Amino acid sequence: MSTIEWKPQKSSPLPLHLQIYNYLKMKILNGEWTIGMKIPSQRILAKQFEVNRSTIVTVLEELAADGLIESKVGSGTRVVNNTWSLLASTPPPDWISYVRSGIHEPNINIIQKINEAEANPNIIRLGTGELSPELLPNKQMAKLLQTDMENNLSLGYEEPKGNIDLRKTISHYLKKKGIEASPASILIVSGGLQALQLISIGLLKRESVIFHETPSYLNSVHVFQSAGMKLFGIALDKDGIEHESIGSLKRQHNAALLYTIPSFHNPTGILMSDRRRNQLLEVCKKEALPIIEDDVYGELWFDNPPPKPLKANDKQGNVLYIGSVSKSLSPGLRIGWIVGPEPVINRLADIKMQTDYGSSSISQFVVNKWIKSGLYEDYLTQVRVELKNRRDFTINILNTNFSDIATWRIPSGGFYIWLELQTGISTRKLFEAALQEGILLNPGSVYDKSDQDHLRLSYSYATLEELEKGLKRLSKLIKQGI
Repeated sequence: MSTIEWKPQKSSPLPLHLQIYNYLKMKILNGEWTIGMKIPSQRILAKQFEVNRSTIVTVLEELAADGLIESKVGSGTRVVNNTWSLLASTPPPDWISYVRSGIHEPNINIIQKINEAEANPNIIRLGTGELSPELLPNKQMAKLLQTDMENNLSLGYEEPKGNIDLRKTISHYLKKKGIEASPASILIVSGGLQALQLISIGLLKRESVIFHETPSYLNSVHVFQSAGMKLFGIALDKDGIEHESIGSLKRQHNAALLYTIPSFHNPTGILMSDRRRNQLLEVCKKEALPIIEDDVYGELWFDNPPPKPLKANDKQGNVLYIGSVSKSLSPGLRIGWIVGPEPVINRLADIKMQTDYGSSSISQFVVNKWIKSGLYEDYLTQVRVELKNRRDFTINILNTNFSDIATWRIPSGGFYIWLELQTGISTRKLFEAALQEGILLNPGSVYDKSDQDHLRLSYSYATLEELEKGLKRLSKLIKQGI
């Protein structure tokens, strides 16, 4: 167990034992301390909280009376709750073979072509899932770097979980989303993709089955597959992942966990309803199926904020929550975070140190400044307006040029429109033909290998001029049958 960073306030009118009781109780109820986790001895707790041992005895007696902890002679005092610890205690899946050259599966051919084409400045990128350079806060970033870099900037390595000031800032920021997470239960990572990589090699056995929405972003990267995992897709409807079959499928396939993007799903743009989120949480709780919640698009809503994250209503530590500034502030900073039970965060932090010895200290410093100062939220307000305008602009072009050849839903946030072609045309042939015309597409087969009918359109990257030119040319290609 990591060092407890919190201390009771001796000036508070609330008695010390109640402050400590409330703190430890929330650690357990929020799932940060999980079943089987050993609590430090009375002596250690008294030293860390700077109180008398008798105060700790009182606290532990009350927690035991609540049924949250249990003491046994010879084994100490342990928490009696939760699911993630079952995964956290699993040995790593053959770490040596993981790092051996060639173990990571190559990208599928079409993704390699997409990556190569994205380097061409003359290509119109209609599927790229990142903010346009013209939307990034370059001037504000330069000003911040010039004026604030002298204060508290470290050029050395950060501690395993990441800069403590940034973790405190994120802890405070997440409260606005309804998520209670102490700095000790937060790990700073180099973007959401690294979060998934750490989970794949740190918590799961080879041949574990991963449930996900289909289509899914997971199919466009080989993070889990390269670690020997098997992906299993579950259908989506307009409210999100269809939850009814999860229980029987979990028992049938012995699934290890479920990965989901509830807010502005990649690639479909679907926003999971509040009701569906609660249903998903309940079925996963019943089946003891841990959840990875990827919320990297959650900040990018247009008219109304999305429902609270799954993690906000998770009282058993069943959800690992992933956040990032890569989609909302700067992909180049490479800063994200994982929130979860402390045993899991400690495990992943240890593996991260083996992998890269910590995310950039400069990037962590910069992200902390952005969020803590309020600049981040001000910038988000501007970005939402710009993205909504781009969405509306794109929808108008689709209404004019695609109404007789495709169908689509209007997204309420995020980057993507999931365009379904009605012509029977091969999207792979369309991809090749469009590329010859200087237009880069993301076919549906990238996200579901059996999908031949969809394109993932993004209004976030190309300029308005490029969007209009590219989409009009695309509609002509389709209508011409290529």
